[in-house]
Amino acid sequence: MARTVDAERAAQRREQITLAAGRLFAAQGFEATTVADIARAAGLSTAGVFYYFQDKRAVFRAVFERDLPLSSILVSRFADVEAPTTAILDLVDELAAPARDPSASGLLVELLRQADRDPELVDVVARTARIVRDGLADLIERGITDGTVDVALVPAEAAAWIQTVVDAVFLNADPARDPTSALRRTVARYLAPPSPNDTRGNNGEHHG
Repeated sequence: MARTVDAERAAQRREQITLAAGRLFAAQGFEATTVADIARAAGLSTAGVFYYFQDKRAVFRAVFERDLPLSSILVSRFADVEAPTTAILDLVDELAAPARDPSASGLLVELLRQADRDPELVDVVARTARIVRDGLADLIERGITDGTVDVALVPAEAAAWIQTVVDAVFLNADPARDPTSALRRTVARYLAPPSPNDTRGNNGEHHG
């Protein structure tokens, strides 16, 4: 029982540090944020941070490691929805929802800056992206089968394109503006089968 309590306490402390660090990295950048800054924001000592994390890069990775289990849970929620197109649009809404957080764009920019310097970080992000891409691809394939998604689309390529659109929402995030409706329209039009009078395919072209 004591080990269970200790493990829970350690997980809570890691989460406490990670959340505080994420806000600082988004606002100040990785280089300008010190471990002392993180410790102060988390209400711990510097030694307390190093007890749970090897170094500052490990803390930065942890910010994005949180997305791994969350992405699996999110994709699973929509996997068995009866209408695949509805599931895709609702999943996209959920994926883009954090973009309304004022720190979202800053954190993504910092991720792009640090990716070339940390192969482990790249692996974490790639694993998360793969979970989402596979989930979207499965739904797109189901939509093609039931006739609600354009048969010209290649599921894996279409899923990757949708992810790119969601990423763009984060890069251009504005807390004062909700991108949900525009994002849904963009993805819905991309997925829609061509009308009987449209011989060019979906809106004249496909991305992939």
